[in-house]
Amino acid sequence: MNLLTFIQDNRPSLGVKTENGIIAIEEAILETKLRGNEAVPTNVMEVIERGEKGLNALQTFLEGLTITGEESYLKEEDSLVFGPCVTQPNKIICVGLNYKKHAEETNAPYPEVPILFNKFNNTLTGHKREIEVPKVTEKLDYEAELVIVIGKKTKDVSKEEALSHVFGYCAVNDLSARDLQMRTHQWLLGKTCDDFSPLGPYLVTADEVGNPNDLAIKTVVNGEVRQDSNTSDMIFSCDEIVSYISRHMTLEPGDIILTGTPEGVVLGYPPEQQQYLNPGDEVTIEIEKLGQLTNLFVEERENVRPSKNEFQTSL
Repeated sequence: MNLLTFIQDNRPSLGVKTENGIIAIEEAILETKLRGNEAVPTNVMEVIERGEKGLNALQTFLEGLTITGEESYLKEEDSLVFGPCVTQPNKIICVGLNYKKHAEETNAPYPEVPILFNKFNNTLTGHKREIEVPKVTEKLDYEAELVIVIGKKTKDVSKEEALSHVFGYCAVNDLSARDLQMRTHQWLLGKTCDDFSPLGPYLVTADEVGNPNDLAIKTVVNGEVRQDSNTSDMIFSCDEIVSYISRHMTLEPGDIILTGTPEGVVLGYPPEQQQYLNPGDEVTIEIEKLGQLTNLFVEERENVRPSKNEFQTSL
């Protein structure tokens, strides 16, 4: 199932991509008045929290709909304002230097264990949303990454069982201000500016993705392919990553893990060839089976980010 979040009435709403278009779940419930709708989840975090039961309730509801093409709850994708496909992860955990060729292009040795760091929820935004280039950086870089979305409470899970704890997968652009990132030994500052983790467009359930360790992954900047690789080039595979992290901390449903980026980032080019992102640039992250995540970069505006996050919802 392909789940997405779109913003309606200044709050996140759940959508499901189908062959007929995007079904706005809450609107469909109100319009059809189908019995048993109390059990149908209406936001993505509720779907993840309820796991198989939530997905089954959603699937049963969708199968009960009769689509003629005239329904108001049937949405055109271009008409939607997207939010991040996972709106409130408790933890955002990132893996650094996890592709062999990326380590090589940056002249870094292969890590012996996963290099972990974190980001925060202020970095979350959605597909097709504008991203302001912070004035504090002159070296904004793109990073296409596969995201693991945890579906079960997970502690000390074996590599063999790890993927059974995964709800699904999505794409992210792990934006990195390289000058801020390299200012100290801690990478946090260069990774956590506002909207530095556009996530989506879809959260695709694990059953539809299959093997996450063999997916084509690509970045296109202004029509030019910059990254073109496969998750098979990872140093630590998805099952190894989940198992390793779970030995050190408990993972909760909705936690997301960014699994690293392949070669082709700006940082990997010789200095005279480095072209960092600027206002006016458009970046598309494409991962096999997960769709295309596109964002336009704009100048930083003279305003204050609202204290209320439009992506937040209560379960």
